[in-house]
Amino acid sequence: MGAEIVEADALSQMQRRPVILVVEDDTNMRQLIANVLRPLDAEIVVMRNAESALDYLECEDVAVVVTDLRMPRVDGVEVLKFAKRRSAMTQVVLITGFATVESAVEALKCGAYDYLRKPFEPADLRQTVTRALEHVAVGRENAHLRADEHAGDETHGLIGRSQAMERVHRMIDASSGYDCCVLVTGESGSGKELVAKRIHCQSKRARKRFIALNCAAIPEPIIESELFGYRRGAFTGADRDKVGLFEAAHGGTLFLDEINNASLSLQAKLLRVIQDGTFFRMGDTEPRQVDVRVIAASNRELTGLIQEQLFRADLYYRLNVIEICVPPLRERQGDVPLLVSYFIAKNSRKLGKQIDGLTTPVLGALMRYNWPGNVRELENVIQRMIILSETELLDVDALPFDMAKPNEGIPKALDHMAPQSLDEIEMFFISKTLRETKGNRALAAEILGIDKSTLWRKIKRYNLEEEAGQANTELFAGADKANMG
Repeated sequence: MGAEIVEADALSQMQRRPVILVVEDDTNMRQLIANVLRPLDAEIVVMRNAESALDYLECEDVAVVVTDLRMPRVDGVEVLKFAKRRSAMTQVVLITGFATVESAVEALKCGAYDYLRKPFEPADLRQTVTRALEHVAVGRENAHLRADEHAGDETHGLIGRSQAMERVHRMIDASSGYDCCVLVTGESGSGKELVAKRIHCQSKRARKRFIALNCAAIPEPIIESELFGYRRGAFTGADRDKVGLFEAAHGGTLFLDEINNASLSLQAKLLRVIQDGTFFRMGDTEPRQVDVRVIAASNRELTGLIQEQLFRADLYYRLNVIEICVPPLRERQGDVPLLVSYFIAKNSRKLGKQIDGLTTPVLGALMRYNWPGNVRELENVIQRMIILSETELLDVDALPFDMAKPNEGIPKALDHMAPQSLDEIEMFFISKTLRETKGNRALAAEILGIDKSTLWRKIKRYNLEEEAGQANTELFAGADKANMG
């Protein structure tokens, strides 16, 4: 089935195939590109300028954007950046008659799928867009598989609606589409391995193995044989050939946690295998080739270790193609109720106990605590409380002693509220956010980390329409008074 060229407003009325958006200010070139792409199994939408393309991208799902680089007012790089911000899955092909090495590098850094120079061969354009469509299709298929097969996967523990976590999720989505090294940084217990697993599960390597190794947990004499394997007779006790983790992870992802603890000699060998995919088993004279994506994590600042000559700068730059900084829990306290809800549900099932929620004083104590052990510590506390609890609501008698101390700081509304279910806690935070934003639902949705339609459904569910309306009335009344003054 060939492509069909349609106007944007007609697409909303039809069953969609993947959409290719062509953005070109030159009429003849626009028609040429559309005709070249006609044989593809896709809908083609043509736009005369970048402004119209941005408006379309804001409202519609686009698989591939084919855009001219140089256009008046808004150029193709801006279209590229906007498309990637709207959806990391969208692939963008840039076409220009003014190609330079600098412009090509900038486009690829911004996430362009490919870069073609005019005049181009029609077959090259068609082949490039075909590959981009296949890339999108694989990504969407993996997303569906993850939703079906990993519904209960532990990466769901990487949750949060704070702005800090939204940035983490955007970086995960961006890095999942590209087969490059990723460096994940953050304090112990903040969820760095969960980030690595999520990247793996969203990548084209999702069907292959994810293998994790903590570089601090294995003694230096052993870690090399664990990573690269060895030949029989390589050392005393090597009575058989051993496959290392790099070979075991072939086609998949190898996660190196606490890479900051790797010795300089090990760092040199890691650099080689990351550069060209080759390594030697211990005691072997023949190199071996592997295809492995490396994701590394560090709980220390690697640039400081480089200055102390404890970490190789060249390895750092190899690993740090994309860096994802996982914030400590104390910097996203607003995510605590969500994490508590998730860990109660997860560990109640695991421990076979019926726990319906927690009392307000408990939530207040959890919100005030500094969490030096981050999310891992929070889950351990919830698990301990479930084990000790004799009721279906977690109460203060199950809290660890240092968390159960009376609050001597500024009084919180949570300290004076009756015990609540998890739904009531969610209602409280939505209501509080609506009040603090004076009924600005768009701003409230952004703060809560949900879209406006989800917020509207929750307002209806919890009967908060009157409160939201009153907040709006106060806002408008204040504006009127200001105008009168």
